[in-house]
Amino acid sequence: DPSQHMCAKQNDENDRSDFRDRSPIVRQQPESSIAANVPQEVESEEEFDLTPEELTLPECKYEYLDHPADIQLHGWGDTLTEAFEQTANAMFGYMTEIDKVDIEFKHQIEATSDDMEGLLYQFLDECLYVFCVEPNIIARKVVINEFDKESFRITATLYGEEFDLEKHPQGTEVKAITYASMQIIDDNEKSEVFCIVDI
Repeated sequence: DPSQHMCAKQNDENDRSDFRDRSPIVRQQPESSIAANVPQEVESEEEFDLTPEELTLPECKYEYLDHPADIQLHGWGDTLTEAFEQTANAMFGYMTEIDKVDIEFKHQIEATSDDMEGLLYQFLDECLYVFCVEPNIIARKVVINEFDKESFRITATLYGEEFDLEKHPQGTEVKAITYASMQIIDDNEKSEVFCIVDI
């Protein structure tokens, strides 16, 4: 049962041996909700107009599955929207110690495609893109605002801060999203997403 797995990254040194001191790459082209780390200065919250709801973290519903060369993200939820969100959260959590990330601002992204697999790819790729280019945003949580399953379009909000090596330990570098062994399961009982990322 996936719910039995911890959302924290595996402690196996072989799996996570490349915690290394470098900047993000530049590309071409818990059981109940808890409050997120809140910026120390009240002015910051007012400046970015963050509500208590936006500063609240969702229940953790993701895990990392072993793969010969890469890593497989597995996210699940009551809806496909939640499963997509959890998979994005899992990716950010693999690139740093996510509990050290504060919610200081929000950033909007949009993804479109011709089918559901392509939409998942483009959605995760947009999340990865904002991390790889300045200001190098690392998200504490991802919330999908619109999920159009007919036109295959997603708009989402990333809540986090700028990645800072002095604050955020460098986790395993995610180089790219892949279609390999991608699975999207959407039924009445539970929605699940499986996606391998290149590391």
